[in-house]
Amino acid sequence: MKKQILAAAAVAVLAVSCTKSTTKTEQVENPDGSLTTTTTTVKESPSAMVDSAKIDKAKEDVKSKVDAAGNKIDDAAQKTKEDLNKAGKDIKAGAKEVGQDVKDAAAKGAAKVEEGAKKLKEDLKK
Repeated sequence: MKKQILAAAAVAVLAVSCTKSTTKTEQVENPDGSLTTTTTTVKESPSAMVDSAKIDKAKEDVKSKVDAAGNKIDDAAQKTKEDLNKAGKDIKAGAKEVGQDVKDAAAKGAAKVEEGAKKLKEDLKK
């Protein structure tokens, strides 16, 4: 969608910039000796002054540049997706490792509590 918008904008700018207008000023002396100034503006259509081959080439250039920009954006998005996926996997592995460490610590703590309870029981029997 972005490519189409950029291409349409480029063609519109090209068409507007190809309009040529010329202003002609003419002074005429009247029979009574006064001067009359006439100003005429002439606008030439783009088809009269622009070769269609140039327009087609410009459109192709714009299209190729827009395609290249779109491809760069797509590549960057794909790389970002891969990086985020890798980071997620790293976080998951780290969380699993931490969970295992907590289980091991809890097991050691429970073993010490049991051992302490046995010693206390033996001490109470004495």
